[in-house]
Amino acid sequence: MSFPKSQIQILAEKSRYRRIWIGTLILLCCILIGLSFGTVPIPIKHSISILTQSINFINLESEWTDAHEIILLKLRFPRVILACIVGAALASSGAAFQGLFRNPLADPYLIGVAGGAGLGAAITLLLKISFLVNLEFFLPIAAFSGAIVTVFTAYFISLKSGKVSLISLILAGVAISASTSAVTAFLMIRSNPDLRPLVSWLLGGFQSAEWNQILILLFYLIPSWILMMAYSRTLNTLQLDEKMAKQLGVNIEKTKVIVICTATLTTAAAVAFSGIIGFVGLIAPHAVRLIWNNDYRTLIPTSALLGGSFMIIADLISRTIIAPSELPVGIITTLFGTPFFLYLLRKHNKSS
Repeated sequence: MSFPKSQIQILAEKSRYRRIWIGTLILLCCILIGLSFGTVPIPIKHSISILTQSINFINLESEWTDAHEIILLKLRFPRVILACIVGAALASSGAAFQGLFRNPLADPYLIGVAGGAGLGAAITLLLKISFLVNLEFFLPIAAFSGAIVTVFTAYFISLKSGKVSLISLILAGVAISASTSAVTAFLMIRSNPDLRPLVSWLLGGFQSAEWNQILILLFYLIPSWILMMAYSRTLNTLQLDEKMAKQLGVNIEKTKVIVICTATLTTAAAVAFSGIIGFVGLIAPHAVRLIWNNDYRTLIPTSALLGGSFMIIADLISRTIIAPSELPVGIITTLFGTPFFLYLLRKHNKSS
């Protein structure tokens, strides 16, 4: 049965929106789980009541203690929202890098972007560069400076005959990431002992989440996400071939610069407030591809939604598995991500 082209487009658009709504529903459920569970469990019914009353939306009849309200609104709520936004940022930038390099294994962590961002942020924190501008606001810019150097270094090292070699990109990224991590750790150890806890920050965590951090993070992320979505059709075209994309009117070099800078800024802003958290940009886009398809108009937003969901659950595990102590959330994502990466690498080698 054949449909008019306009009807097919309408059905495809409805399908895209349906996927985004499903991702949104999953994210909302994960937010509720993150708010309700922990060392002090709060019934989900109470969590909903506290939230709705705090925004004067609906006053549901439910009884809860003042301690529950303080824990949920003051401690868990900003932490869960920050984890959600950071996960969304890392996942969307991972999807953008994969589309640009046409590499399913491209990830902000694996290609060295996160490591460079961590080094830039760590240097700023250690030197306390706040004489020109508020330190928290300047931190993502410092992280971006470190990240943009590492990503272009990895890119040019892996460039061969005008094409990016997958293995070279990953090897260059891993080498650069190891180097930046070593330099960062050395700076931390040689610095004031009071700053040594920042080493655990480099492994990722949301213990110090605050609303002002979330607002600053969104200041950098919202324009970046808008640009990513604006180039989602172009990323679809690039999946065909660069020559074909040029014939269709795509400015390849301009696209590369804009997408690399946008995805790098997205990663850097996330790293500035969460530390280095690996493999989210690898896991979320591939989960979306397994469930749906490779259309970047859908892939980028749904990857962001699933990345946020995954990060909330990873953070929940990190703060409950050895309670009352916490594990860095980067350890949890690495435990999930490493076998997943090895599986994808083996699959890619077989297909090659």
